[in-house]
Amino acid sequence: MRLRALLDTDALGLRLLGGEDELDRTVRGVMTTDLRDPSRYLSGGELVLTGLAWRRDADDSEPFVRILVQAGVAALAAGEAELGDVPEDLVLACARHRLPLFAVHESVAFATITEHVVRQVSGERAGDLAAVVDRHRRMMTSGPAGGGPDVVLDLLGSDLDLRAWVLSPTGRLIAGSKEAGPGLPAEVCGRLAAQHLAATRTGRRGPHRVTVGPTPYSLFPVRSSGRSPQAARDVRETVLSDWLLAVEADASDWAEERLDLLQGVTQLIAVERDRRDAARTVRRRLAQEVLELVQTGAAPAEIAARLRVAAPVLLPGLGAAPHWQVVVARVEWDGGDVDGGPVAQSLLEEILVDPQATGPEPSDRIAVAHTGDEAIALVPLPAVATEHDGTEAGILADTLLQTVRDPLTAGLDGDGRVTLGVSAAVHSAEGLRGALEEARHARRVAAARPGQVCAAGHQELASHVLLLPFVPDDVRRAFTARLLDPLRDYDRRHRAELIPTLEAFLDCDGSWTRCATRLHLHVNTLRYRVGRIEQLTSRDLSRLEDKLDFFLALRMS
Repeated sequence: MRLRALLDTDALGLRLLGGEDELDRTVRGVMTTDLRDPSRYLSGGELVLTGLAWRRDADDSEPFVRILVQAGVAALAAGEAELGDVPEDLVLACARHRLPLFAVHESVAFATITEHVVRQVSGERAGDLAAVVDRHRRMMTSGPAGGGPDVVLDLLGSDLDLRAWVLSPTGRLIAGSKEAGPGLPAEVCGRLAAQHLAATRTGRRGPHRVTVGPTPYSLFPVRSSGRSPQAARDVRETVLSDWLLAVEADASDWAEERLDLLQGVTQLIAVERDRRDAARTVRRRLAQEVLELVQTGAAPAEIAARLRVAAPVLLPGLGAAPHWQVVVARVEWDGGDVDGGPVAQSLLEEILVDPQATGPEPSDRIAVAHTGDEAIALVPLPAVATEHDGTEAGILADTLLQTVRDPLTAGLDGDGRVTLGVSAAVHSAEGLRGALEEARHARRVAAARPGQVCAAGHQELASHVLLLPFVPDDVRRAFTARLLDPLRDYDRRHRAELIPTLEAFLDCDGSWTRCATRLHLHVNTLRYRVGRIEQLTSRDLSRLEDKLDFFLALRMS
């Protein structure tokens, strides 16, 4: 019902004190309170009735009104029985926050207003509530697990003509309605996830309206069915793990009844998410047990025995023991007041799923444990395939974050980092300890790089890039300044392009002809520039040692 309808009902004895422009707001319920902070009992859309017992002086009105507005209440009604006229400071506070304010005549009991609102709202919502109950029943009876999110999305499509999808926080498509047709393009999914995470980090309440090209979408958070938005101490604990419901529509002008229905849909989808999380408990325990054996130096035979138990759970139907890769992740937040281990664990469980797969748990065969701020994944490989160059296939660090870098960066919001390290594949239990250390070392290499989302693989541990990140900053600056500053100064004064020439010369392995061709120079001009470089730095570019020094200085600059 609308606020205007309350004001038009003479029997309620309401007098408008402010907020005439907001009278078309919808009332979804009613609550009576004299608490100074009633936010824990508010869900939004209520008419709040108060006898003003919370007010001790004029300074109490502003914080009380601010709490109500943040909770999304529809209006405030203050009784006149105790204090007579409603205090002016409360009227001004409501006007500042555009919260409609009513005075309740002393002859009218709050119970009378409550009964009227409940009767009206219940009648208007009866059809929608019945629809939600029916959808819940149909979903729960459609299969052992309720048919998953697809069932409820199909109902949205068939009954409300809404195209909708469920996405992971990294933009992976989990489910979609039949009416939605083919899955959303990966680029669109990634942009929707990034927009959702960015909005979540600002603290704004859903749904979040975004536009991709000409198409509007409304994004609804899907939280654990047992967790309210206030349950987590810090949004950073869950921002990288919560699903979202993307609806192809602009929900900003929807009636409250339709918004209620979509919120009910997210609750049903959350049941599926909780079921998936429960199924992962076994895999997490397996990973923890194997990890403890590896880190405590247990005998390879004991580790192998544990892996034989784990393999059927992770790769059902596999005829032979799999090969394994280890992936290590760390999520770090500024201030260090959020435990990064569980966040990294949930994140690894998501990003190690095949990005081309759909559904709540496709190829969800990864066992992930966490210890402290670090998460460690055991990734089984059904067979040791080889690439065209003869190297073993598997997870590659440079492609691991290719599709999820932008959403993760939005979720980190400038105050967090994700770093990952990937080991080579190992063929037996004896190799797991080395693979773990290799993945940890690769993660440290990634952590030394700039950027919020970084990964490094085992291939890089056999290269000079392994050494560069661990050179102290003051040594880096001194080394590069000694070699490159004379060239930079000369380039600034004469526009001689000595630095680009040096880079091209080294990249061409010191070949005069190839370098001159690349730079579109005569060979004599190139020789003049190289001679100037040698003169300014007292180095000889025909010597391997000097070439190597220049190469490293350019890499560290």
